[in-house]
Amino acid sequence: SMDEIASEIGVSKTVLYRYFVDKNDLTTAVMMRFAQTTLIPNMTAALSSNLDGYALTREIIRVYVMTVADEPEPYQFVMANNSASKSKAVAASEQIIARMLAVMLRRRMAAVGMDTGGVTPWAYHTVGGVQLATHSWMNDRRMTADELIDYLTMLSWNALRGIVEVGGSLQKFREQAHPSPVLPSRLLD
Repeated sequence: SMDEIASEIGVSKTVLYRYFVDKNDLTTAVMMRFAQTTLIPNMTAALSSNLDGYALTREIIRVYVMTVADEPEPYQFVMANNSASKSKAVAASEQIIARMLAVMLRRRMAAVGMDTGGVTPWAYHTVGGVQLATHSWMNDRRMTADELIDYLTMLSWNALRGIVEVGGSLQKFREQAHPSPVLPSRLLD
């Protein structure tokens, strides 16, 4: 409650209401502050690193997971609020990160002559998947952070390999056969 928040930070509720209309307004401010001062700068550094391929893929995922894991209080405070303003703040930070990822993908793909038509949905898919998996993990940590990072990297890396194999071309993807993966022999026994 606003009473508890005011008490925790050592101000009166009246002072708190000078700056925030209600708890939803405070939640939005917390999310935007966390995104602007921590999450987006960390993601910007990862996306603009000189890493390549697998190392870059893992680093981008690692930075997101560890940024949230290293500061669980603001993340959990925001996510516990079910307001529309919270949803807008979370969506805005996800959009910023997805757009940054799309720019990086587009530049790298265009530099080698790949089709970049799917960059935007791939970026949003990646950001949304990593965000949702991290959110689930924050609420029920049945594995280590490194295991989560590696599982998400496994999925993302293999998706990227498939995109590269067809040069990013939707037409080439549609034209090729899509056989089921070959199961490891021990699963067939």
